[in-house]
Amino acid sequence: MRTIRAFIERGRDGTYSVYTDVAGDKMTYAVNGGGNTAKEAVDDFYGGYAAMKSYYQEVGKPFEEVEFEFHYDMASFLSYYSKVITLSGLEQLTGVNQRQLSHYATGRKRPRPAMVKKIEDALKKFSADIGQVHFSA
Repeated sequence: MRTIRAFIERGRDGTYSVYTDVAGDKMTYAVNGGGNTAKEAVDDFYGGYAAMKSYYQEVGKPFEEVEFEFHYDMASFLSYYSKVITLSGLEQLTGVNQRQLSHYATGRKRPRPAMVKKIEDALKKFSADIGQVHFSA
């Protein structure tokens, strides 16, 4: 099964959208979603995927099932995970101060590519560390 990139972005109006790059991924159908939060947009996106699959089955067209790899802009990521990862916690993980992270979360400022990489690398390292946790009873 192919993995297709889906992009989550926060609009200037504060709403979120999720979309695929049909041309770049050479897909025969498009999927998108929207919502007031990143989670709502992702849920709507998956609803659109299910509707597209159903439509293709109804008209007897072959449907390529795919998996999605979500790519976030910084504001969308911080919003989506804000209940799990606080700015304080993210500061501890990345070394980026909360004020700067807050600017990214609100969309007031956009991080430079080097900063995006720094934050992404720190989160991936944290994820790998958490993946090695085992508890004994």
